[in-house]
Amino acid sequence: MKAAILRASADKLSIEDVLRPEVKPGHTLLRVLACGVCRTDLHIFERDLPTLRDPLIPGHQIVGEVVDGATDALPLGSRAGVSWIGGTDGTCPFCRRGEENLCDTLTFTGYSVDGGYAEYALVRSDFAYPLPGDIEPQLLAPLLCAGIIGFRSLRVAGVQPGERVGLFGFGASASLAIEVLKHWGCEVYVATRGESHRAQATQLGATWVGEESAKPPAALDRAITFAPAGAVVVAALSSLRKGGVVAINAIHLDQMPAFDYDTLLWGERQIRSVANMTRDDARDFLALAHQIGIRPQVRTFSLNHANEALAAVKHETAEGPCVILP
Repeated sequence: MKAAILRASADKLSIEDVLRPEVKPGHTLLRVLACGVCRTDLHIFERDLPTLRDPLIPGHQIVGEVVDGATDALPLGSRAGVSWIGGTDGTCPFCRRGEENLCDTLTFTGYSVDGGYAEYALVRSDFAYPLPGDIEPQLLAPLLCAGIIGFRSLRVAGVQPGERVGLFGFGASASLAIEVLKHWGCEVYVATRGESHRAQATQLGATWVGEESAKPPAALDRAITFAPAGAVVVAALSSLRKGGVVAINAIHLDQMPAFDYDTLLWGERQIRSVANMTRDDARDFLALAHQIGIRPQVRTFSLNHANEALAAVKHETAEGPCVILP
């Protein structure tokens, strides 16, 4: 099969012919139909995150067709989706408490095991999600991480219907989270760099849109940060009412700057980090996305242009998520 390969010694992905994965017990083989490009892929590519597998096929927002290793939930020829978490041990204290996203032996799709920048992908059957067959695969791919992790961020922040919610940064994940917030009747305040992102936030129905350093005109009940910058967390914190919550949606974050406790954190304001997602998050979000008809605007790239797709994510030149089509 053809695949985009990341090697520790290289500064770009190489498109190579490699052996197609062989099915093993508990796994399903997918013919990849689409694979979303996530900012986490960029962190892996640029070694912001430590190398766990070399060489590696990146990509963890996989939409595929079941071609082998079918199960009752994933019959032959059906569509399945795969996300960031590719497996857990199922026995540790976190897993037993229903906190599988915190498992110490997590398997990460496209990071610790090969992912979906390829024509085929081998995945654990119990971490694949049935998907509808009547929606274009490139429209489903961004839902599988950007959508799910944004949804978990809303849960971690404790968002309630009708609240004032701030989104700090407006990439793929935020552009999907706003759809959920609108469905819940929330007022959405967006602060982000980039004129195109601000225009997109306005188009998607934000109550208020401002530049990255602008302060929303109303005190927020909740805020979610999507930019991997500690300064953005402080900006979000400064916009909260007393008792409000900031959830940090970033797998990698630069240094948190010092901030004043009395004016920014006192009053039972809270900062919470978002770590991965659970299968319940995935199932609940995918069901909700289907119910309310979330259809992201995407930019597609062929597998041969996977490096260009990563560059588009890095430089934020695409309006909406980027997706690779093998």
